[in-house]
Amino acid sequence: MSYVDEPAARARALAASGPRRLLGIAGPPGAGKSTLAEALVDALDGAAVLVPMDGFHLADRELARLGRADRKGAPDTFDTYGYAALLARLRSPHPDETVYAPCFERELEEPVAGALPVPPDVPLVITEGNYLLLDEPPWSTAVRPLLDEVWWVDVDDGVRVERLIARHVAFGKSPDRARSWVLRSDEANARRVASGRKRADVIVDVPG
Repeated sequence: MSYVDEPAARARALAASGPRRLLGIAGPPGAGKSTLAEALVDALDGAAVLVPMDGFHLADRELARLGRADRKGAPDTFDTYGYAALLARLRSPHPDETVYAPCFERELEEPVAGALPVPPDVPLVITEGNYLLLDEPPWSTAVRPLLDEVWWVDVDDGVRVERLIARHVAFGKSPDRARSWVLRSDEANARRVASGRKRADVIVDVPG
């Protein structure tokens, strides 16, 4: 039995429970949020679509202008209100209107607009990101109220850190630079979101 089977059954029930539902997948960097979200979309076989929070990263040149480039990935390096506006639009689909959401291209390290189509007849939208359970506005006030459920992805911290380092290396950082970035930036964000676990509707344990 896969660890995805039970979450998939719950997601399927949520999709069948009435008007369109929005499901959030939260957790620290490297926990496996996108892997779980993609597995749920596959398991629901057309009844769900994935719209990641990462599409609302501010562009590198804006981060540089704001003096936040060295903290990319922190809560104030996202267009949080833009993300909330998209979620609000997705909650109330209009017939014959496809909504186009942005994605985040890791090869470019930049968001790309209009990359993810969300047809009006899809009953479940899954979104994933570090800050969906962050108890700070605007995340707690503008984003969380728009989500029907938010699940927390749990994984061993040692496994998670090594995954993050490998990911940064795969996308161009040297091993030393990748480890430094993870231990300084990603782990600071992990500590910041840790308290969100207790506010989750469901805890999903991910194998190491």
